Amino acid sequence: MANPLAIRRGKSRAINAENPTGEKGKGGMAASHLGKSRKGSPCLTNIEPGEEVLLADIEGAGTITHIWMTVDQKTSESERFVLRDLVLKIFWDEEKAPSVEVPLGDFFCCGFGQECFVNSSCIVVAPLRGLNSYFAMPFKSRARIVLVNEHANVIPAFFYQIDYILYDGMTEDTEYFHARWRRQAVTEKGVDYVIVDDIRGCGRYVGTYIALSTLERYWWGEGEVKFYIDGDQEYPTICGTGMEDYFGGSWSFAGHSDSKMQEQCYTTPYLGYPFYSRHDQAITNPYHNDDCPPMRGFYRWHMCDPIFFDQDLKVTVQQIGVSYGGLFERQDDLSSVAYWYQREPHQAFPKLPEPGKRRPR
Repeated sequence: MANPLAIRRGKSRAINAENPTGEKGKGGMAASHLGKSRKGSPCLTNIEPGEEVLLADIEGAGTITHIWMTVDQKTSESERFVLRDLVLKIFWDEEKAPSVEVPLGDFFCCGFGQECFVNSSCIVVAPLRGLNSYFAMPFKSRARIVLVNEHANVIPAFFYQIDYILYDGMTEDTEYFHARWRRQAVTEKGVDYVIVDDIRGCGRYVGTYIALSTLERYWWGEGEVKFYIDGDQEYPTICGTGMEDYFGGSWSFAGHSDSKMQEQCYTTPYLGYPFYSRHDQAITNPYHNDDCPPMRGFYRWHMCDPIFFDQDLKVTVQQIGVSYGGLFERQDDLSSVAYWYQREPHQAFPKLPEPGKRRPR
């Protein structure tokens, strides 16, 4: 169910560093010291700061079926934000503004510049920093995928493979894949955080990723996720019952260890809570300390329950917590990725914040 399109017969192709055009019969031709066609060019090397690298430029009609990427595992303080400093952009047909513009890690449900394991229908992150997407991405005449290095240092090695199918054509009502990132470093009390608010056109919403840094005490997850569909103003058509409910959990994700309650992480095909910085700090987040607010990452895929819209869509979540005194309005640090399909054209995205403003606290 991860693929929103029925897979039909076509011509299977793949692009990587050894076959950057995906040409038939041209894979693995580069030579190494082992000889011709013996792993001669498995990755891109020495991507300079500020450089934009064209990963793929596919001519014709088709569908991208799988993307795999990985970048050097960094451990030093100066290198730890590589996954937020690299930006993934995807352009469909001849459009000038990207339909996907997201920090690399966040696109793959790894916020905060910190990788975590994800085992879902749409995104899989395997050891060690193997980033996989199974979103189907159709296009009518062209697809371009660009990686932008906004990190301060050279990226010594970047590995990738883009699998796709070429077809004779696509239907006129084809809906294109989109993804957008945003962040509000301190939310406003009583004002819902906006996951996405400027979708215009006809399409369907298929996923949410949220990276949350809690800035206040007590339970944080009572805020309701709202979908304002086709002209909704004051009140949405769909309003959930709480943030942990939207991501499929309940009762604070509570488990007990050593007679103490603690939140439990999980990863499932359509929803998950794969990252919590307070769990196994020495392994999952070696930079975390008591001066750093707790960080949590969540995903929810609407592949089986898409949110259809004909004209426009806005998605928000409240920042509401609960303490011994009952419900209260909170202020936290949220970033998010919205994933959706729509017919083109789409509204141009605001410019991404500079790398320093994307980084976690």
